[in-house]
Amino acid sequence: MASLFDRLECSRGCGRAPEAVRAAGLCGCGAPLLARYRLDQAGASFGVASLRGRSASLWRYAEVLPGVPPVTLGEGFTPLVPAPRLGADLGLRRLFIKDEAVNPTGSFKARGMSVAVSVAAARGVRVAGAPSAGNAGSALAAYGARAGLEIHLFLPETTPAPFVAEARRFGARVRLVPGSIADAGRAMRESMGPSGDGGWLDVATLREPFRVEGKKTMGYEIAEQSGFRLPDVVVCPTGGGTGLIGIWKAFEEMQTLGWIDRRRPRLVAVQAAGCAPIVRAFGEGRETADPWVDPITAAAGLRVPGSLGDFLILRALRQSGGEAVAVDEAEMAEAAHRAGSLEGIDACPEGGAAIAALRRLRESGRLDRDETIVVFNTGTGLKYPSQAWGGE
Repeated sequence: MASLFDRLECSRGCGRAPEAVRAAGLCGCGAPLLARYRLDQAGASFGVASLRGRSASLWRYAEVLPGVPPVTLGEGFTPLVPAPRLGADLGLRRLFIKDEAVNPTGSFKARGMSVAVSVAAARGVRVAGAPSAGNAGSALAAYGARAGLEIHLFLPETTPAPFVAEARRFGARVRLVPGSIADAGRAMRESMGPSGDGGWLDVATLREPFRVEGKKTMGYEIAEQSGFRLPDVVVCPTGGGTGLIGIWKAFEEMQTLGWIDRRRPRLVAVQAAGCAPIVRAFGEGRETADPWVDPITAAAGLRVPGSLGDFLILRALRQSGGEAVAVDEAEMAEAAHRAGSLEGIDACPEGGAAIAALRRLRESGRLDRDETIVVFNTGTGLKYPSQAWGGE
């Protein structure tokens, strides 16, 4: 299972040629870098049949991941759960929940951090840091501990206490910062100085290229678990957007590999009404999103006022014929409760937001009852104090 990794490429296509061995950073133009692979050289050795018997983790797709020793805790290949009772409640006949809560540290953030930390460790990085609203910090702390890295986390003061305690149990050095994740990011860079190969590694969203590579495996799994017949609609809670960006990237790669045809699901990005920069920009027909002032939501992973990958998210939504939806706090709490009481899935507020968006789309006629729909529950609800987002 040799990696087909080839190079890093500017996501804006500015023409600069970054070295393929770079462990982190942005393009010289300030845009995120994306990993590219020699997919034309894959041949029969990396066909659909070659996946049989491989480990049930994201590293089963090693050819389209960086060729480094994995730092792994068993992340990926999460269940794609049929949700007939929730679907009936929503008027949908073919609803599936991709339950990311069963990942190590309880969220889909494990995917990106496994790959990013694997590359960092292989490159000799010893210190890494990130701002986080919760789950990403926990995942970085866990995988950093696994790799023997020193981890610094900068978390908003409003971060739920279970996330803070979890990160500290994994040995991370945690600093709480007033404001949002954007304020935490500024505090980190002021405190730690410039990131670089000779110092510390900035693992913030899209400031290094390999968290997307871990997240894209969700797209590969949706395809494989569906017999390589993609669903009609994929619904993603969207903060920084690495999940949605990665899934769209996976579909492009699988088409080049010949695993799927040109047909794509419609992508739906879901945000909180109190922090919806992508929804606002999509509705205004813009290619980038202005930062959201005073972001407010109990869904910590959606309390992201701006993303370096805003243009990639908006591009994927439009190319897929999809859309962006904002839901309020009561809607996401009620939807998470319905997922639990009807299907036994303990959805996080972000997952509740995605499920709430389904009701809105169905009631407005933008979802057909016979479409096949995959909705992401991105993490466990156990880390969120129930009173903070309407639970009992």
